[in-house]
Amino acid sequence: MHDGITVRAGECTTTFDGNRVRAHEQRGRMVAVVKPDNTVLVHDAEGYQPVAWLTRAESVTVGPDRIEAVDGDQQLAVECHEHFGGATYPASAAGTPVGDCPDCDGALVHGSDAVTCPNCDARYGVPADAAVLTDEPCDCGLPRMRVERGREFEVCVDRSCESLDDAVAAAFDREWDCPNCTGELRILRRGGLLAGCEHYPDCDTGFGVPTGTVDGQCDCGLPAFATPTGRRCLDPACSVSQSL
Repeated sequence: MHDGITVRAGECTTTFDGNRVRAHEQRGRMVAVVKPDNTVLVHDAEGYQPVAWLTRAESVTVGPDRIEAVDGDQQLAVECHEHFGGATYPASAAGTPVGDCPDCDGALVHGSDAVTCPNCDARYGVPADAAVLTDEPCDCGLPRMRVERGREFEVCVDRSCESLDDAVAAAFDREWDCPNCTGELRILRRGGLLAGCEHYPDCDTGFGVPTGTVDGQCDCGLPAFATPTGRRCLDPACSVSQSL
């Protein structure tokens, strides 16, 4: 892995080996880009598609006249004969702007699984289905998020400020009976957010709390959920949920 994005521009020769379809040698005035995840792209003057590339290579070596990327039996080499310029620049993942960072003068952005600040590297993990709200920030200055876990919750993106787990537990802890023993289902964090039997490990019954809101009851006795893909039982393997 490399820090930042490295750019090299010049008259170069690119060679690619290890893939019969893509094997080639090309020369021209080109720009090579090395990303922090070891992706190497080489662009010429035409179109948007690179003339040579290797995605997330196992190793990348960047020297003054040569860039070499290796991934298994595939190898991409960029040999620079005449330099036009080059440098390494700071880089981060891009996202939707969602407010100002309370810790610095940077802008917070929402990516696929987190709210981050590219300026100070602050990071707050958020569920993939969360809607990050920009109109009414939390008292701490961070944005809040809207998430459906049995019902709709609005909490701070910083779990140490407001815990989504605590909010779901306050609403649904012990609300449902275990279908396999006399226990009640607790709201727990075990990798994901679960409704798990209080008698664990004697009873290992547990169901992931799905994205969606409680919508009545399944014929099996567990709650039914209205989810983005349709109505379903809390138990995804429920044998009677087909009637929902």
